[in-house]
Amino acid sequence: MKVTFKLFATLQDYLPPEGKKTNALTLDLEEGTSVQQIIERFALPEKLVHLVLIDGSFVPPAQRDSRILVEGDTLAIWPPVAGG
Repeated sequence: MKVTFKLFATLQDYLPPEGKKTNALTLDLEEGTSVQQIIERFALPEKLVHLVLIDGSFVPPAQRDSRILVEGDTLAIWPPVAGG
């Protein structure tokens, strides 16, 4: 199955070169892949994985292991942001 994977701000550094220009990759995943498995696959530091959305819907930390991605999903992850 294919899903779109997007990383924002400082997390873009964890994308391979082909994803850095657009901050996105199309991933070909096995059925049953969870959000947490993608976080681990790209070695994203837990402290930087702050806001996780699938198709614009928030995925709380406690649900990342059990939330299974499906064909066509867009998984987007942001680090904590500060400013004013």
